[in-house]
Amino acid sequence: MPGIDRAIAEHRLSLKPGATSVGQKKRSFGGEKQRAIQEEVEKLLAVGFIKEITYPSWLTNVVVVKKNSGKWRMCVDFTDLNKACPKDFYPLLKIDRLVDSSAGYSVMSFVDAFSGYHQIRMIEDDEEHTSFITDQGTFCYKVMPFSLKNAGATYQRRRQKGRNIEAYVNDVLIKSKCVKQHIKDLRETLDTCRTYNIKLNPLKSIFGSS
Repeated sequence: MPGIDRAIAEHRLSLKPGATSVGQKKRSFGGEKQRAIQEEVEKLLAVGFIKEITYPSWLTNVVVVKKNSGKWRMCVDFTDLNKACPKDFYPLLKIDRLVDSSAGYSVMSFVDAFSGYHQIRMIEDDEEHTSFITDQGTFCYKVMPFSLKNAGATYQRRRQKGRNIEAYVNDVLIKSKCVKQHIKDLRETLDTCRTYNIKLNPLKSIFGSS
């Protein structure tokens, strides 16, 4: 769940000076891969994560990879766009650091943000940079896609971090010294979620663990 600042609630692309747009030629897919692309595009349109676009300056292809379950997953190849963006070196928390930082706290809750990256909006002017092409048409993301270069850094920025929460991408630990304080910390965290309409996955969340 992002912090309070608008800059944290939305993702902005910062292109390198002199960066030129790249428009890739459409790749062809058939059979199961094509069906997987169509299903994913329809799903993303239905939930409002993408929209159709005409005359984009940046245009990239999708790639299809097989998951461990045997099903196909559609991803967007942002290699060219990522090369044109400087690296945001905001640190990703290391697991051993997260464990150490939770020592001495008697009450904890663990929450998981549902499709976490997709819950952060793209700055409107940057939406067209995420354009991709399929047999169903040309689309761009209205929300932050997973494969952008600095998506992780944007998602890691949280004003509460280090004080009463620790976070590793979309997994968040709320930590408190006592039950009474934990209720306050949970309220602050959930109020932040409400402010930015962040959805949590109840099946992957645990509250009030000792």
